[in-house]
Amino acid sequence: MTTGQLPIVWSLSAEDAQAGWRALWWNVGPDGELGVILVQDQNLRRSPYFKNWIGWHVTTTCDGLLIVVKDGHERRTTVHGINKSTGCLVLLSWSRFLLRGQSQEKNFVVYSPGGYPMNHISLGECTESIIGDRDGAIWTAHGDQGIYGDDPASRAGLARWNTDGDHTWTPQNLPVLPLGSKASATEGTLAWYAWYSPEGAFLTRVDPATGEETSWKNPVRDIDSLTVRGNRMILTHSFHNRPGIELNHAELINNTWVITTQEKLTLPEPMGYSCTQGRDGNLWLRSGDTWTRITL
Repeated sequence: MTTGQLPIVWSLSAEDAQAGWRALWWNVGPDGELGVILVQDQNLRRSPYFKNWIGWHVTTTCDGLLIVVKDGHERRTTVHGINKSTGCLVLLSWSRFLLRGQSQEKNFVVYSPGGYPMNHISLGECTESIIGDRDGAIWTAHGDQGIYGDDPASRAGLARWNTDGDHTWTPQNLPVLPLGSKASATEGTLAWYAWYSPEGAFLTRVDPATGEETSWKNPVRDIDSLTVRGNRMILTHSFHNRPGIELNHAELINNTWVITTQEKLTLPEPMGYSCTQGRDGNLWLRSGDTWTRITL
């Protein structure tokens, strides 16, 4: 399969590119909206060590532009106060959003719908995967520096927060202690994590209404993203700096996730880190400055 067979959700326009805008951080929000932050080239510098969009870094405090696309309609909001520690866009409910900072005490900034910083919060140490849900909560998964670090909220490996930075959930029945995270997603009101440990790779589903968690063995250890709809799932594995991604279709059979089919998707440009995301049975793919979508 090639991306030519997939619907294009959004691409950076020639007009924006000619005006000096570059597409950096992106995220899919709780209602299936695509968000992309643009920053002017004059405020950026390219790292020689990374390819693709993640190699660009902000060098000075500036304003950016958040483009939110849903159902073919585009909304633009000026983002105030971007600086060289900014990164990792996370769309939240009610048109708010998060950007990562580098302060050890307050490592994320909550932005208002109008694009202004409204709160600085901490979401634990070594946050590797993060997603917002429809009820305004933030779900995080942490790496080994967080799990073995000083913040107690990070030590379980998985956590839930509100936008005031209050820790509102921690897992109680994981099969083993996580060592790191591969991906997170939502399915309706449910949150999903893909994580790994020395004992193997796992999938965990959390129902925030009850706090109940259910875990399974992950049939694919090394993945970039997942998306779930009922008893079906897609798990992706990309070949970094190569124009291809592997799609692993899985089905829940006798309480075990089983790979049913595998296919490779060829993209027009090499894949990099943070180029896929799953939400509610949809898989979003970024290739260069173009976004496509696969639906389960």
